[in-house]
Order: sequence, then structure tokens, then C-alpha cells
Amino acid sequence: MTPNGINATVLRSTGSTYIVRTDDGQLLECRLRGRLRLDGSKSTNPVAVGDHVSVTTDDRGNVIAAVEQRHNCIVRRSTNLSKASHVIAANIDQALLIASLAHPETSTVFIDRFLASAEAFGVPTVIVFNKFDIYEQQQLDSLALLKAIYSDMGYSVLETSTVSGYGIDAFKNAITGKVSAIAGNSGVGKSSLLNAVEPSLNLKTSDISLANDSGKHTTTFAEMHHLSFGADIIDTPGVRSYGLIDIDKEEVSHYFKDIFAVSPSCRYPNCSHTHEPGCAVISAVEEGRIALSRYDSYLNIMTEDDEKYRQGYR
Repeated sequence: MTPNGINATVLRSTGSTYIVRTDDGQLLECRLRGRLRLDGSKSTNPVAVGDHVSVTTDDRGNVIAAVEQRHNCIVRRSTNLSKASHVIAANIDQALLIASLAHPETSTVFIDRFLASAEAFGVPTVIVFNKFDIYEQQQLDSLALLKAIYSDMGYSVLETSTVSGYGIDAFKNAITGKVSAIAGNSGVGKSSLLNAVEPSLNLKTSDISLANDSGKHTTTFAEMHHLSFGADIIDTPGVRSYGLIDIDKEEVSHYFKDIFAVSPSCRYPNCSHTHEPGCAVISAVEEGRIALSRYDSYLNIMTEDDEKYRQGYR
């Protein structure tokens, strides 16, 4: 990357310090060179877990001096209103979106927002419906429908239970040999799934709140772990929603695979797929060729005001 630096990958960031793994396997604690903090980036974190960096030293210790251009990333809306986004993970082979249909229930709006954001930033996604052991018939029926919807679009869909062990081997196979980011709402069992495939991780887990049927944040920052069977995973904090960062509303349909596939047949080339006559997307929804839940998620994005659109409110 630079002739005078050591190439490394960022494994962990706590805001002020970074743990990196060099190409020869050394773990180093680093700080960030000041100019990288002031690079004009729209992101709150100029360096993210998964970034490939160049490390040098000065009289104060190890310094991250340069960051290689990312080939993709997972981004969420930052809580810092002066910035547009926070990069959760960078340079990954795939994201695994962990969802649950009960305790807590992951909304299809959340799933579809995540998928659209991942599509926009070039991240393939596997959808994992966890907690299969607690589903009653209503959830099982919903799961069958959702699995058909997303599988038809080309997404891989897994079903898992850390209690019964159902689907754990398939989950393990899905992450073997790859760099994967694990994402989802708090409480859906991200850390429990990782503990199930690599018990030595011993990641912290917590019970679901009975008051609001939601999880507590047990992962407070992203961290990359190398697993014994040849997988690198980035465990990420749970989030409530995803905003679509740096995506104009006119482009949103491009990142809904099912809508984009039909849109060339619309009467107008600039069709918003919300009200126009001759809209092929609306016709496809009415005929059942596009799932109503997917179209509702699209409208949820398109009809909210600009501030809510950017922040990803539900």
C-alpha cells in the first residue's frame, strides 16, 4: 500500500484505538493519524473494521497512516447528526442478515431496507431466520412465504435454531472460507449463532426484555473474529433500522431486485412506481408477481419525508 508501511486489516475499533492484524499475523494496537480524522469524509469513522490499512510508527507508537480504498461496505445512519453515515464493516464477501419472526419480530421493512442498502454498496446478502424452535404455525406460514419471496429474487435463505441445533451446520457452511458481516436487530441471536459454531468465542448474550419484546445491546462495537474452521466474521451491534445513505429516491427502485426487473416495461422511463398510469410495477403487484410486503417497503421509503428517509425511521 505504501512503501514505508506495514499492511494490516482492522479487527476492532473502540473510537480512539484500533486493533489490527498484520499480513504476517501480528496483532498491533494503533491510533489514527490526525489528518485521516479530518479528511472531509461524510462518515463518522474514517477507519472501519475490515479496512485494509498501512501502519507506521512514531515516537508515540503505532499509527494508521493510510486506508486502502474499500471495495464495499455496510453503512448505517449515524447518531451524530453532523455526519451522514457510520460504516459498520468494510471489504466483506457477504453480509448475513439475522432475523426472527418472534421475540423479537423483525419487520419486513427492516429486512428490505437492509437488502436495498447492501445492494447499493455491493454486498451480497444471506438472510438467516433464527429462533426456528419457538415458531408457532402462524410464524411457520409467514416463514414459508418470506422464504419463497426472497429465494425467488436470488437470495440465499437459511433457517436456524441455537436451541435445537437446527440449521447450524448450514450456517457454518455459509460462512466458511469467507469474510462475513453479521447484522440484525438486537435480540435476534447474532452472538448466540456465532457461539454455536465457535463456542470458544463465548460472546456475551442477554435475554429478551419482557416489557417491549426487544433485545439489549450485547455487542457495542464491531469486531472481526477469525474462526477455527476458516471463517472471518465481523460481529456488529444491533440496530433498530437502516437508512439508505447516499441514495437518491429516484434510484431506490434500482436496489429492489424484483421491482427493478419489471420497471423497464413501465410506460414512462422516469416512473416512480407509486402512481403513474401504465406502471408495470403496480400491475405486477396487483397480479401477485411482486409481493405486497416488498412493494409496501418500497412505498415506505418513497413516501416518507426527506429527513425520515435519511434517518431510516420506520
